[in-house]
Amino acid sequence: MSAHHNNRTLLIAFGANLGIAVSKFAAAAITGSSAMLTEGVHSVVDSTNQLLLIWGRRQSKKPADKYHPLGYGRELYFWSFVVAVLVFALGAGVSIYEGIIHIAHPEKAVSPLVAYAVLLIAFLLEGWSTLEAFREFKAAKGKVGWIEAIRRSKDPATFIVLLENGAAMAGIIAAAAGLMLSQLTGNPFFDGAASVVIGVILGLTAMVLAYESKGLLIGEAADPELVRGLRKLACDKPGIVGVGHVITVHSAPDQITAMVNVDFLNSISAGEVERIVHEIEVEAHKRWPEVRRLFVRPMQGAANERKK
Repeated sequence: MSAHHNNRTLLIAFGANLGIAVSKFAAAAITGSSAMLTEGVHSVVDSTNQLLLIWGRRQSKKPADKYHPLGYGRELYFWSFVVAVLVFALGAGVSIYEGIIHIAHPEKAVSPLVAYAVLLIAFLLEGWSTLEAFREFKAAKGKVGWIEAIRRSKDPATFIVLLENGAAMAGIIAAAAGLMLSQLTGNPFFDGAASVVIGVILGLTAMVLAYESKGLLIGEAADPELVRGLRKLACDKPGIVGVGHVITVHSAPDQITAMVNVDFLNSISAGEVERIVHEIEVEAHKRWPEVRRLFVRPMQGAANERKK
């Protein structure tokens, strides 16, 4: 998975969701549709989420200082987790609550044609935003499968937009179905039930987002290929007789800290050890610019460490 840091997709999603929210609230006021109201809340939450992700990306670029020697990269992961909580609490929670209220106290919707028109516009705008997110994530994932790509991705902004938009499109379809069934049967129950369905969709999406964001927040290892590359780089150096654990952790999509346990030949001098360590650091950063810090730790019998 390659890292992409262009905010274009986030800005497109923000603009689309903001416009959709305004149109949905207007339609909800005209039609009295519960599902339309909850869809409007969903779009507002989505708009806020894009801003939080943009802010997280911006903050993650701050340089390291004495209080945060490894940088501020995990700001992005923190705000991604906040986004997941917002989707669950404000998106799913409000949708299910509104649905239950309208099931208990049904209100007949008026001017359903207005609601259909807004839903169509919303679907087209969400489709445009989803297509942009799809293209960005597809370019980032390479040949990796979609589910595996989401699990291995270190840039949550890319898959959050994709999953959020997918949930939004499913919610629009549910809202349209609920409104149509209410109109055909004359029973407003289906409109409230559609709100509950939308809430369930958002809740499941939020759980996936929270799970993936939590993993990144507490620290995930770099791609196995990069770990193998670091190991081979050290093993190929004359003067090194063994390499133990290679420990890596992502602080941000493009910020990796690595530590390598290395067994040096006993006959070489301290100066030779320093030279070899310097060569490893320089070559590693040249091959993998995302490896911002590399610590080489001399360790007697390091190769045996891997067997434990």
